[in-house]
Amino acid sequence: MSPNLLMRLYLCLCACLAALLGAPTAAMAQAAASAPAAAASAVVNQPQRRWMAVPRVSGRLTARDLGLVINTADPYSVAVGEYYIDKRGIPPEQVLRLELPVKPVLSATEFELLAAQVREHMGPQVQALAMAWNQPWAVECNSITSALTLGFQPDACKQTCSPNRPSGYFNGASSRPYTELGLRPSMLLATRSVESAKALIDRGVASDGQLGRRGGPPAKAVFISTQDRARNVRSVLFPPEGLISARGIEVDLRQASETTQLRRVILMQTGVSRVDVLDNLQWLPGALADHLTSYGGQLLGSHGQMSVLDWLESGATASFGTVSEPCNHLQKFPHPQVLLLHYLQGETALEAYWKSVAWPAQGVFVGEPLAAPFAR
Repeated sequence: MSPNLLMRLYLCLCACLAALLGAPTAAMAQAAASAPAAAASAVVNQPQRRWMAVPRVSGRLTARDLGLVINTADPYSVAVGEYYIDKRGIPPEQVLRLELPVKPVLSATEFELLAAQVREHMGPQVQALAMAWNQPWAVECNSITSALTLGFQPDACKQTCSPNRPSGYFNGASSRPYTELGLRPSMLLATRSVESAKALIDRGVASDGQLGRRGGPPAKAVFISTQDRARNVRSVLFPPEGLISARGIEVDLRQASETTQLRRVILMQTGVSRVDVLDNLQWLPGALADHLTSYGGQLLGSHGQMSVLDWLESGATASFGTVSEPCNHLQKFPHPQVLLLHYLQGETALEAYWKSVAWPAQGVFVGEPLAAPFAR
């Protein structure tokens, strides 16, 4: 199947899901449409941009819904896990302590032992999972977050550039994914040090309910186009530029050459192997950021491409990257509008990120899962 056909099918899927799941964010779309005239002006040589529809959601995940897994063989995991329990109030019965190899990639056999213990320990009230470690991040060619959520997909490893199994959680309305869909979306509490992880957790906690009000300076959602043709493919999905006053957010479309000092950033997406503007960014607590490249999800690797951990070390609160060569299928990376519009409705970082990826088998979700700056 050609990449162009895959892209058309993906965009069609977005539209079909919106139609099937109901009128989602009409208020947001109307607010964007009524933004100042400057918001309607297209960037030179850019396609006419339109807001897509996403389902209207109610409710979000909280600490009562989250299971936490701690690797007792890893001092980082123990320290970060205990800190997270304290800061988020994770119920004791929803904490699983086990021993796991501390290495980047698990075998399928090693993973099945982990998955079995998770299934046995977590009760039906647990809707999502946090894993307090920075390795392992993969199961063979799958990400560990996808394998725990959707099951290990060995077929993806036969040809990693092939399509992956679609996620039933993509662009969905559910706030009870295990109850309604039988899956627990998961995220790694991963940084490069215990101190960085504690700061990440603190940012997530501090973000809750702090944005989305009228008045005051808006938060910025920044989408950066680059000259990297292979990695810039996602730019066709960027939303229209302008102020959404009802949500207190401004969509800012830029070229890579225009990234000077950026303040009050709550979301940033681009396509490039390495991002050079991290020192120019002022992140708000709860910020999401990712770059479309092949190996951003190899968290501690030395592969010549920027790790998504660099986003978190610079002050973002959650990110996403692929752990094996995905090729540049748009379905394997976060959809810009789906990510933004779900986050604006008050969903957590974990929910918004997971719902934005149609084929997540190779992608690892990293950050503070419960951050929800637009929660009401």
